[in-house]
Amino acid sequence: MATTKIILKENKAKSNGDVPLYIRVIKDRKAKFISLGLAVNPKFWDAKNNVVKKSHPNSGRMNKYLAKKMSDAVDAALDLQTESDYVSPKSLKEAIMGLTTMSFIQYAKHYRDTLEKKGKIGTYDKANAVISKLEDFIGNKDFTFDELNVHFLKKYEEHLRVKRENCVNTIHSNMKVIRRIVNQAISEDLFPVEKNPFMKYKLKWENTEKGFLTEEELTSLENLKLVEGSMKYHHRNIYVFAAYAGGLRISDICQLKWENFDGERILVNTMKTGSVVSIKLPKKALEIIELYKKEDQQPEHYIFPLLHNDRDYSDPKILFTAISSITAYTNTDLKDIAPDAGIKQVLHFHTSRHTWATRALRKGMRIEYVSKLMGHSSIKTTQVYTKIVNDELDKAMDVFNE
Repeated sequence: MATTKIILKENKAKSNGDVPLYIRVIKDRKAKFISLGLAVNPKFWDAKNNVVKKSHPNSGRMNKYLAKKMSDAVDAALDLQTESDYVSPKSLKEAIMGLTTMSFIQYAKHYRDTLEKKGKIGTYDKANAVISKLEDFIGNKDFTFDELNVHFLKKYEEHLRVKRENCVNTIHSNMKVIRRIVNQAISEDLFPVEKNPFMKYKLKWENTEKGFLTEEELTSLENLKLVEGSMKYHHRNIYVFAAYAGGLRISDICQLKWENFDGERILVNTMKTGSVVSIKLPKKALEIIELYKKEDQQPEHYIFPLLHNDRDYSDPKILFTAISSITAYTNTDLKDIAPDAGIKQVLHFHTSRHTWATRALRKGMRIEYVSKLMGHSSIKTTQVYTKIVNDELDKAMDVFNE
């Protein structure tokens, strides 16, 4: 149960000696304070009975006001605790102040909107899609945090698998977003950590084969004759550049400027993670950059002709839309030219990232260095590439069975 009491906040005393009155709400040993908009000199305050002393000229009116506020606070607290199994100190404060307690979907949308305000447009779009699917499943019901339990998650997982025909990894992606929303609510004291359903509900994941080019295929793509200055020419070049330059994402290659290049290395502020990485470029990557040098180039100009130097991309939405369009165009061109280079797999830009990782490990680069250069938050993400290399070594050893 929560306890409420009117107190003087003496640390907020005014210059005339008056001290403001607050309602203090204590729940789970955590206190929240709500201003009552009144102040009184401590000599007129009866702390034992929570009233203004009769010696104060306005004691009658003030005590009537305080009694009403306390009654409203107690009623709001009781109503909220009747409706929900768990009530956080923060939600109690909001209820007493007359704020509506959010449903899970309302909070999820609030979380989503903060992503947009922070300029995380890709993450916003993903969260929006996940929330829309969840909202369709719930319907018009006012779905509370209390209802988000292991049983619900299992039912929703079955719905995604059977009705939506989502694969294991798509379900994992959806549940991961929901888990992130729950964790954010916990960090804001809106949901108790001990009721977190993801402590018992485990996300499932299937390892999938990551496409990458062999040394022969990469060389063939490098040497493929394309019309110089054409978009296919540029798209091939940035693919090869990424395959040598740490497996950079296309979003980061698009934004590379001459001011990020010192003649030997590039400084990249990664769009996805926000981390900054300095990469020393190997000879092949330097040769590609050399193709784009111009006499009239400026430090603020883009190295590769993908984004336009004369356009303003300061709005994250505009930048995200532009890069999405470039990515789609690049993937279309890569798919078209792959057969001409003798590449049988469906080629898309992200395979350049896988190509760099497998090549780096084959050449003996330590996995922690590979992980750092790729901007992985956990080395576990990088370990999938060691399996690819190990599988190749296993096949190589099979020659002794022939």
